[in-house]
Amino acid sequence: MSAIAKKEFRGYFLSPIGYVFCGVMLLLFGFFYYAMVLNTQSTDYIPYIYSSIFPMMIMFLLPLVTMRTFSEEIRTKSDQGLLTAPVSVFGIVAGKFLAAVEMFAIGLAGTLVPALIITFMSQPDWAKIFCTVVGCLLCGAALIAVGNFISSLTQSQLVAGIATFGVLMFLFLIGNIAGNVSNAALQNVLNWISFDARFQPFTKGVFNLSSIVYFVSVAAVFLFLTARKLESRRWS
Repeated sequence: MSAIAKKEFRGYFLSPIGYVFCGVMLLLFGFFYYAMVLNTQSTDYIPYIYSSIFPMMIMFLLPLVTMRTFSEEIRTKSDQGLLTAPVSVFGIVAGKFLAAVEMFAIGLAGTLVPALIITFMSQPDWAKIFCTVVGCLLCGAALIAVGNFISSLTQSQLVAGIATFGVLMFLFLIGNIAGNVSNAALQNVLNWISFDARFQPFTKGVFNLSSIVYFVSVAAVFLFLTARKLESRRWS
């Protein structure tokens, strides 16, 4: 599994994907740090930056990371060689997942650089900032697992990317749909599914246990589904 993770991680930075992903993430956060923190002279806006731009950013950037995870190997038939390697199917899936999460974590860590610099001039609420970043990481990991599963369903990177974008948009915006639903039971279900509703408590400095369990469970379920999909290709 570790060999797969290392290979995949190197692959992100041997292609433009890793640099584009991290570069765009840092550019967006840098702009909002300047607009909301430096211009207002208030560090209270730092958690708000994550809560306001993270969902939109993740919908556009994560498909770039996950769309090639399995689709390209299926298209080139190189997945057959991978499936016959002396590693379990789940090890393959987990290795690719960990590589994507590691790259995402590096980009996320880079967004904290402005906050570290601001620390020399002010006193940011690091407890709330840390909680928010942990929420971003958990939410992003769950969405990466979803994207990897979608990538395992098609040999087209374009189809995988568009489908992942659509699913991630649905998972984040479903909470807005819930506000327009009159049925209370259905409204509760939609809010329970909503990633945005699960993510928001972290931006307020709350380590919400139910949200942590939810994100971890979503990641585990989709890792399992991806492994089962690859297992079916091994015997097809």
